[in-house]
Amino acid sequence: MTNPKYTREEALAFHLEPTPGKFEIQATVPMNTQRDLSLAYSPGVAVPCEEIAANPELAYDYTNKGNLVAVISNGTAVLGLGNLGALGSKPVMEGKAVLFKRFADVNSIDIELDTEDPDEFINAVRLMGPTFGGINLEDIKAPECFIIEQQLKEVMDIPVFHDDQHGTAVICAAGLINALHLSGKKIENVRIVLNGAGAAGIACLELLKFMGAKHDNCLMCDTKGVIYQGRTEGMNQWKSAHAAATSLRTLEEAMRGADVFLGVSVKGAVTPEMVATMADNPVIFAMANPDPEITPEDAHAVRPDAIVATGRSDYPNQVNNVLGFPYLFRGALDVHARAINDEMKIACAEALARLAREDVPDEVAVAYGRKLSFGRDYIIPTPFDPRLIHTIPPAVARAGMATGAARRPIIDMESYELSLKSRMDPTASILRGIHARARRAQARMIFAEGDDVRVLRAAVQYQRSGLGKALVVGRDEDVKARLDAAGMGDAVRELEVVNAAKTDRLNDYKAFLYNRLQRKGFDRHDIHRLAARDRHVFAALMLAHGQGDGLVTGATRKSAPVLNLINHVFDADAEHGAVGVTALLHKGRIVLIADTLVHEWPDEEDLATIAMRGADVARHLGLEPRVAFVSFSTFGYPKSERAEKMQRAPLVLERRGVEFEFEGDMTVDVALNPAAQANYPFQRLSGPANVLVVPARHSASISVKLMQQMAGATVIGPILTGVDASIQICSSNFTANDILNMAILASCKVG
Repeated sequence: MTNPKYTREEALAFHLEPTPGKFEIQATVPMNTQRDLSLAYSPGVAVPCEEIAANPELAYDYTNKGNLVAVISNGTAVLGLGNLGALGSKPVMEGKAVLFKRFADVNSIDIELDTEDPDEFINAVRLMGPTFGGINLEDIKAPECFIIEQQLKEVMDIPVFHDDQHGTAVICAAGLINALHLSGKKIENVRIVLNGAGAAGIACLELLKFMGAKHDNCLMCDTKGVIYQGRTEGMNQWKSAHAAATSLRTLEEAMRGADVFLGVSVKGAVTPEMVATMADNPVIFAMANPDPEITPEDAHAVRPDAIVATGRSDYPNQVNNVLGFPYLFRGALDVHARAINDEMKIACAEALARLAREDVPDEVAVAYGRKLSFGRDYIIPTPFDPRLIHTIPPAVARAGMATGAARRPIIDMESYELSLKSRMDPTASILRGIHARARRAQARMIFAEGDDVRVLRAAVQYQRSGLGKALVVGRDEDVKARLDAAGMGDAVRELEVVNAAKTDRLNDYKAFLYNRLQRKGFDRHDIHRLAARDRHVFAALMLAHGQGDGLVTGATRKSAPVLNLINHVFDADAEHGAVGVTALLHKGRIVLIADTLVHEWPDEEDLATIAMRGADVARHLGLEPRVAFVSFSTFGYPKSERAEKMQRAPLVLERRGVEFEFEGDMTVDVALNPAAQANYPFQRLSGPANVLVVPARHSASISVKLMQQMAGATVIGPILTGVDASIQICSSNFTANDILNMAILASCKVG
């Protein structure tokens, strides 16, 4: 299985580093003292055990059951790869568990059962029922998937949901609601042709019939043609339920005059000639993956009036299951549902359809690089719409309560919706926005250290991800040898390798550099050595002469000497206002710390400049800056000479008339905690600070590394700002992905 955006080696590295797999489990209670252990385990744990034994419903209160879903497979139908077995399916199931957490804050554990016997599978899942609040079945081949799901629904009192069937059906239904709305047609009147009589296809047709589509108006096709009453070849009980009384026998015949085509089959199953025979304003959902039954281009070439959806993200109207299953389970879990019934699925589909018809937030437009509005190319919401989490689960919960599936109805729906909003991780949308801006910028990015395999991996990924052109400074033979050793030899043809021997601008570079350094003790020999032999200086000279749009360097040397070399070409020092800002991402929060790179011991004027640079970076990241000058003192207490400059710095900002919130001096806990801020009613911050200006570079370094090592914070940076060029300096311990992130920051000129 190949993809032009990554190699097999890169995919394997992603699953291997920094630790094998894609998630881990963390305790939510303290486990530090003997008392903690006594409460968490013996003897304290006996108390909730007794309570649950007396009243099983209390398991939702005293355990994680109410927010825990099992993703279960036997690996008999993994993606488009076929029967890979239970163990072969584990990376997919881990990925599904991560999606549950990312999109709906649902905890999930993957379970791979090593059996192809439906009875064994059913019994194993049934016996695990007390552990979970819901069961998500995945990648199980038909027809066993029908048997397994139906019998588990009958014997279990928690939701059992086969996403390959119903996930596709729900999103398909949402898109069809809006497509018919645009074409002025009603579901009870349209003729529907479905190609692909597997699990997803049958589920799609069943749900649409439940929504009002008439049996006599629906034709199901498989590889042998139309499924008609009386057919015996290739039939089973699930297909037979949808057999039509018709004389039509082929997909081509069925398509004539059809209003809707639904495809969950194979590439090329539909021809332009078939599309041409459909009714006015045809709806075509070509959902085969990775390649649709017919491409939107081919369909529109013969029918410009067609509304087309596919399963792919590079076309409009993606039918993506991630729009459904996380939010279906979120709503079901929150009412302690016994099942996810058809009414709950329809509520999900209708809520998705309504959401697509509403105005799209600007942040979604930024993430996708274009303005989205309801119409033929936007009938289904995008997976990263932040409104999904607080729009879909309440609709599902209401349907669960209305149909009696809920054990514990939600009384205050408004408070419930507010609580759902708090589950969203704002850092995710920030990072998406940066990636989208980088993709639009299409910057020519200079990677200065082409002799390092991490840099080469980052450069290849930068280019293959469609972010722009990667220019690698190095010698051709070295770059090729390292790429070959890394299993990426084919990438040599994609990258542009540059060096002093290959440029016709070297004399211009040397003249420029001599003009800058001739009064700083550098003679022409020094200049030649710097320009022709030092890759950091050469790369900076390329940037200064417009040979690239951004520069990433520093992965192979310590930052201080690299910054000094860059300063030969650009004014990248404290005297000229350069600043390093590091972003810390932790548990859904983002905090910027400055200065982490340039100023060793800044005075109050420097601190004010650092604050302004930090605020600029915050705005680039989509944050409204709230700056705190942090110290070991809060508003003058305890009094100390070393804290005085942190008291004076806000006065400098007042004098400069900046237009962002700032306050200080204050301790970190006051800066980040609104409850602590309430003890100082005169302070000016309207919420927790997101830019922390620290007294010195050493305190910045300690803060960042402590958060990284003790709390597991994600670190991005230091982001170099205040320089008249887009330059980012990496650390020597950066991974290829870290280097890629710095290139992305450089390409969209964050800093």
